[in-house]
Amino acid sequence: MTVNDDVRAAAEAWLSEDPDPDTRAELRELLDSGDEPELADRFAGTLEFGTAGLRGAVAAGPNRMNRMVVIRAAAGLCAYLQANGLTDGPVLIGYDARHKSDVFAQDTAAVVRGAGLEAVLLDRPAPTPVIAFGIGHLKAVAGVVVTASHNPPQDNGYKVYLGDGSQIVPPADSEIAAAIEAVGPMASVPRGDDWQTIGDELLDAYLDRIATLVPADAPRELTVAYTPLHGVGRVLVENAVERAGFAVPAVVASQADPDPDFPTVSFPNPEEPGAIDAALELARSQGADLAVANDPDADRCAVAVPDPSAEGGWRMLRGDELGALLGEFLLSSRPDGVAACSIVSSSLLGKIAAAYGVRYAETLTGFKWIGRVPGLVFGYEEALGYCVDPAAVKDKDGVSTLVRVLQLGAGAKAEGRTLLDLLDDLAIKYGLHATDQLSARVEDLSLIAAAMDRLRATPPTSLGGHAVERVDDLSEGSEALPPTDGLRYTLSEGARVVVRPSGTEPKLKCYLEVVIPVSDSDVAAARTQAAEELAAIKKDLAAAAGI
Repeated sequence: MTVNDDVRAAAEAWLSEDPDPDTRAELRELLDSGDEPELADRFAGTLEFGTAGLRGAVAAGPNRMNRMVVIRAAAGLCAYLQANGLTDGPVLIGYDARHKSDVFAQDTAAVVRGAGLEAVLLDRPAPTPVIAFGIGHLKAVAGVVVTASHNPPQDNGYKVYLGDGSQIVPPADSEIAAAIEAVGPMASVPRGDDWQTIGDELLDAYLDRIATLVPADAPRELTVAYTPLHGVGRVLVENAVERAGFAVPAVVASQADPDPDFPTVSFPNPEEPGAIDAALELARSQGADLAVANDPDADRCAVAVPDPSAEGGWRMLRGDELGALLGEFLLSSRPDGVAACSIVSSSLLGKIAAAYGVRYAETLTGFKWIGRVPGLVFGYEEALGYCVDPAAVKDKDGVSTLVRVLQLGAGAKAEGRTLLDLLDDLAIKYGLHATDQLSARVEDLSLIAAAMDRLRATPPTSLGGHAVERVDDLSEGSEALPPTDGLRYTLSEGARVVVRPSGTEPKLKCYLEVVIPVSDSDVAAARTQAAEELAAIKKDLAAAAGI
């Protein structure tokens, strides 16, 4: 095959600047083999910087994650900080164990120093929440974490925090993106090599903070199985659990150590089917009370519980179920703050907050919004993200959440009860709030836009037998919520549906909820009814969206 002259010229120009021998060799091979479709895709545009930072496959070209893209991103961030007078403190830089994470982090530190700013680089791979914590601890002006979280193995990413410890939101994202666009040739980006490193001091401070969460007189007898899913969570989780006074969990040996190829899972996300099967097998063999998992950068926490009615005798709690359990547990003793969750999470948290006189806020999806709610005492989103100590970490934190889960589980066990019993209590007290998802992963992003257009042009009048009482086009924004691409359907009898494109994956995501009144004797019947109603809504919604 022959390569288009414009594409070849762009690739040759890239080769002349690329500091990475790996991506240079890869790009040269593509040119020599004449792989025009692949080259055209890589040079069709630039990886877009947004509120989620950067995320993409590690490979050569401006439309991929690589050292050239990272150096430009770091230079743009530094220019933004300087233009806004945010220079009175260090930029804290952390990274996970994915391919090139350490190199990208070092490149960032070099650019920060070259810009004349102070750079502090973590000396080892670590969970994302360590950086979110460290920003406040070190009085940093910004933080960077090189991570793709739970994305596929070929991906990496670049997440940015500002000095308040929260992820960036508009207009900072577009201002940083504009600064990145203004960066000149690689040779014009100054770089230094005299950054500082930090390790045990920061990690110990983070662990010491987590240890204070559990009162000395709280029950601690619990048997737990754990997997870090080949990520960076294990060492800190073991230390955090031990410092909080619990027995160290049994760890899935095949997934215990960081491995950027994630060889034992098809997709390193604890939400995905099969991802925590090894942890469940270990839990069964240990007679465990709980199985817990982190995603690869340990900012999310998944929990599974014994359930005789489930296949294999165990089931994973939905993100909304764990959010409600933690909300009830934490808000019952914190009437002086604000509870928050995203618009795609269950409406139950609002009812729990009202029961305890706690103010409630609903935000757009993402902890970049939840973490910055003033007065936050607890926040979560259904995608297994929980903020249980916002005074220390204004972001989702899978390590501190795991410790809180052990506290909750041990307290229930001391009373001869389980987390499933606590869920039944919530259903009886507030009504059963059952949630589900409908997701469509696509290769062609235009299919997502087409589905959204179809739903806007011809909105459904009923879903699963529930009348559509109201349609909110979230792209129009409101007094409470900034504009975002999404649709919210308020259905009869307290049900609701939210549809939106994913911000980090090529997916259309639909979030469903039904509310079923419950009495002491019919929790099981209510769950059966809820499952039937959710299935009916899902079927109608798929037809309406054409997915």
